[in-house]
Amino acid sequence: MKKYKWPIILANLLILLIYFNTSIFNKEKMLDEGKLLLLELAPVDPRSLMQGDYMSLNYAISTGVAVDSISKRGYCVVKLDSLGVAQRLRIQPEKTPLNDDEWLIAYHNSAWNMNIGAESYFFQEGTADKYAEAKYGGIKVDGQGNSLLIGLYGENLKPIE
Repeated sequence: MKKYKWPIILANLLILLIYFNTSIFNKEKMLDEGKLLLLELAPVDPRSLMQGDYMSLNYAISTGVAVDSISKRGYCVVKLDSLGVAQRLRIQPEKTPLNDDEWLIAYHNSAWNMNIGAESYFFQEGTADKYAEAKYGGIKVDGQGNSLLIGLYGENLKPIE
């Protein structure tokens, strides 16, 4: 068994490197080719809004959803309004049906609300004040409903930098 020890360790290391590099490649591809959607932020408990160097986020598309009436995992179908802000149309368990001007955002259902996987925004220490007025969360989505939070946007629909 000792003679197989190093080949097994190296094979596992190679598998991990391939997995992580594929994940990084897919995220970079989503940043380059994904559709930018602005999601209106909903109020969050002010006591937990700023904790250290991150902000807890809650989105308007996930408010008012009866979490006990939807599946554990599924898709929120959104459509962009005239300003480019995503508006929830419906919740569905599968990727289809989907019209040409609609976008999918994958969600998972927690005990209290519908999460899209971008519920925290981390920022540099000491810069919390400029993010306090954030009105929108900017996410990039791909055709499969995967999303990636890219930043916070102000009321003027411009990124907060």
